[in-house]
Amino acid sequence: MNSEQPGQQNQAVKVSTPVVKPIVTFALIIFTLLIYVLQLASEYLTGYDWLFIYGGKINEAILAGEVWRLVTPVFLHSSIMHIAFNMYALYILGRRSESVYGHARFILLYLISAFGGNVLSFVLSPSPALGSSTAIFGLLAAEGVFIFQNRRLFGNQTRSRLSNIIVILFINLAIGFSPSLNIDYFGHLGGLLGGFLFASLGGPKLVVEGLPPNLILKDSRPKIEIRNAVVLVIIGFVIMSLIPFFFS
Repeated sequence: MNSEQPGQQNQAVKVSTPVVKPIVTFALIIFTLLIYVLQLASEYLTGYDWLFIYGGKINEAILAGEVWRLVTPVFLHSSIMHIAFNMYALYILGRRSESVYGHARFILLYLISAFGGNVLSFVLSPSPALGSSTAIFGLLAAEGVFIFQNRRLFGNQTRSRLSNIIVILFINLAIGFSPSLNIDYFGHLGGLLGGFLFASLGGPKLVVEGLPPNLILKDSRPKIEIRNAVVLVIIGFVIMSLIPFFFS
């Protein structure tokens, strides 16, 4: 019979994380779907997609001062397949990102990525564009940054997780070269850049706090760094967006 001395029992160490429900992710999906229904209704009733006409990325309109078009295309889509693919990607990536970024920082990440994608498309592509893939690429980049910046917590899984993200990025960027698909390649790159920059400067950096067996993961990123990240990334893309105004 084995005997145990008092105090020698092993206690299971529990590392808890704050529970963040993907409220913003689901709200974005529902809102985007509603906008697409309005697009379909507009085309059915009038023969024109008025939401795209007044909200799509159309360079001539942006040059005329309609700068909201550098954000609003993220809520517009061209077909059922287009919105289905993007909303599925948002469902997968959004829930993961929102769980670590929190509600407010997640929506900032989403909109900054969309803004960055539309700005780069505005600067480098004359073609009209729409779609949430700008923001989706930003979420994918942010997930890669999150894994890298918190690689001590991911341990041996770091390399495989980063490799998976790189493969997904490579495949999707390669698809963008196909002219038959009419994909806004620069929009994808801009969203990727926006998400990468914001995540690098203001993304979660997790640390373990507490005493065994009760440990908790907390974000050690100072709020001032998050605010600075928002300001710096937005200013950077605003400056970039001014280029066509000087050379048009």
